[in-house]
Amino acid sequence: MTLKNWKERFDEGFFLHADDNSPARYRILRRNIIILMILITIIPLTIMAVINQYEYERSIKDEIVNPLRTLTSKTKHSFELFMEERLAIVRSIASLYSIEDLSDQKTLSRIFRVLLNEYCCLIDLGLIDTKGIQLSYTGPYDLLGKNYSQQDWFQEVVVKGVYISDVFMGYRQFPHIAIAILRRAEEGRSWILRATIDTSKFDDLIASMGISPDSDAFLINREMILQTPSRFYGKVLDHCPLSFPTGNYGAIVVEEVDPQGREMLVAYAPFAKSDYALVLVKPRSKILQSWYTLRSKMFLFFVISVVMIILVVFKLTDTVVKRVQEADERREFAFREMEHTQKLSSIGRLAAGVAHEINNPMAIINEKAGLMKDLVSYKSQFLEKEKFLELTDVILQSVERCRTITHRLLGFARRMEVKFEVLDVNELLKEVLDFLEKEYLYRNIDIRLQLAEDLPRISSDTGQLQQVFMNVLSNALSAVEAEGYVSITTWDEDLDTIGVSIQDNGCGMSEETLRHIFEPFFTTKKGYGTGLGLAITYGIVKKLGGDLKVQSYEGHGTTFTVYLKKKTNN
Repeated sequence: MTLKNWKERFDEGFFLHADDNSPARYRILRRNIIILMILITIIPLTIMAVINQYEYERSIKDEIVNPLRTLTSKTKHSFELFMEERLAIVRSIASLYSIEDLSDQKTLSRIFRVLLNEYCCLIDLGLIDTKGIQLSYTGPYDLLGKNYSQQDWFQEVVVKGVYISDVFMGYRQFPHIAIAILRRAEEGRSWILRATIDTSKFDDLIASMGISPDSDAFLINREMILQTPSRFYGKVLDHCPLSFPTGNYGAIVVEEVDPQGREMLVAYAPFAKSDYALVLVKPRSKILQSWYTLRSKMFLFFVISVVMIILVVFKLTDTVVKRVQEADERREFAFREMEHTQKLSSIGRLAAGVAHEINNPMAIINEKAGLMKDLVSYKSQFLEKEKFLELTDVILQSVERCRTITHRLLGFARRMEVKFEVLDVNELLKEVLDFLEKEYLYRNIDIRLQLAEDLPRISSDTGQLQQVFMNVLSNALSAVEAEGYVSITTWDEDLDTIGVSIQDNGCGMSEETLRHIFEPFFTTKKGYGTGLGLAITYGIVKKLGGDLKVQSYEGHGTTFTVYLKKKTNN
C-alpha cells in the first residue's frame, strides 16, 4: 500500500474530506460551537433568571400584600367594634326602659346626657312609634312629631329590627350616620329608638392606620359612594372611581389603575353587618420600589453575565478551533513530510543509479579529452592546434558541468558531510550577488541591500549556504520583470537565531503553488526547470538546524525568509 492510499484511509477514519482544511470548514465549526455553547449556557441561565424573578416577585408581593390585608382587616374590625358598641348602647337603653319612660322628655334628656359623658360622637336620641311618629327627641334639631313612616330606613328597621344608615349631611351639613333599634315588648307593643352619630370617629380610626402621604384610606358603601373624605378621589358623598368585587367576604388585595393612570394596590374589606367597606390604596411603584431596584440590579447582572459568557465562548471557541486547525495542519504537514521522505528515498535510489551511469562515462571522456589536450600541446607542428585546443576545452567544460549536476543530485539524494566554520552571512550574500551580477545588471534589476551592521557571525557550512542563497536569489531574479527590484534584509532575530529575507516584486505565487513549492520535481518553469532547487534548499536549511518560510501573493511578489542558528550542534 502506498503512502497516499494509507493517508486517504487515515483521513476517512477521522471523517475528513479533501476540503477539510479549507477556511470554510473552520468557520462552520467555529459557528456551530459558538451557537451550541451559547445555547447550553444562556438558555438555562435565562430560564433560571425568569423562574427566580417570578418566585421572588411573588414572595415580595406576598410580603407586601399580607401587611396591607392585615392592616385593612384590623382597621375594619375597629370600625365594626365602634358601630357594634353604639348599637349595643342603643339596644340596652331600649331594653332597660319602657316606652313610657322614653316618651318622657326629661327622662330621655337625662339618658342622653349620661351617654354623652360616657361615649363620644352621639348627636341626638329619639323615640319613634310603629307608625313612624317621633314621640320624644333630645338633640340640636326640632324633630318632635316628625313622621318617618314613608322613609326607607323606617321600613327596613321594622322588617330587620336594626338599621345603620349611610353617611348623610343632615340639617347642619356635616356628615353623620343614624342607627335605629326596634324594641318589641312582651305585651305586644313595639317602638323604635333612633340615635345619630358624628362620623369624626371614622376619621380618627383611619388616621390611626398611619398610612404614608402617598397612600389613601376611606369608607365606601355598596353604591361606591365615599363615606369619608379621600385624598385622591373626592369628598364625602362623591362617587369613588375605583371598581371593587362584590360579595361579603374577608379582606382582599387587587391591582387597579386609577383614573389618573397610576398603578395601585387596593385593599378592600367589606363590613359584615353593614353596607360599608374599608378601602386602603397604595401606589404600586412605591410599594414595589425595592423590588424594582433589585430587579434592575438583577437584570444588569444578567446582562453582564451574558456578555461575559459570550466573550468567553468566542475566545474559548476561537482558541479551540485554532488548535484544531493547527493540529490538522501539523497532521497534514506530517503526511506531506512522510510523502516527501518517500519521494526522497526513491530519488536517492534513482540518483545513485544516474550518478553511477553518468559519472563513469564522464570520467572516461574527461581523461581522454585531457590526454588529447596534452598531446596537442606537446606537438607544435599540429595542424589546427588552436581550434583543436578550443574544442577540447569545450569538452572539459561540459564534463565539469555534468559533474556539478550529478554532484547536486547526489547532494539531494544522500546526506552530504557538513563542514562547520565561522562565517559572516552579510559577506556570504555579497559573494553570491557577485555571481549573479551580470544577470541583474543586464536586466536593470534594483538590488536593495538592508544588511544589519552588527549582525553576529554564525557557525555553519559556507558552501551549502551559498547554494541556499544562490537558489533563492535565482528564483527571485527569474520572477522579477526588467527594472523590478529584489530586497535583501538581515537582522538579529533572538539570542540563538539570525534572519535573512529575500523579497521581490515579481509575479508571486498562488495558494496552490505555495502548498507544493518544496516538493521535489515540482516546477512552474515549464520546459527548463527541474523542480529540485527549492527542495534541495529546504533540505539544506533543515539539515543546518534552521527554517525556511515563504509568503507570496499572486501579482504582488514573494518573500523567502531563512532562519539560521548562530551555533549549530555538531
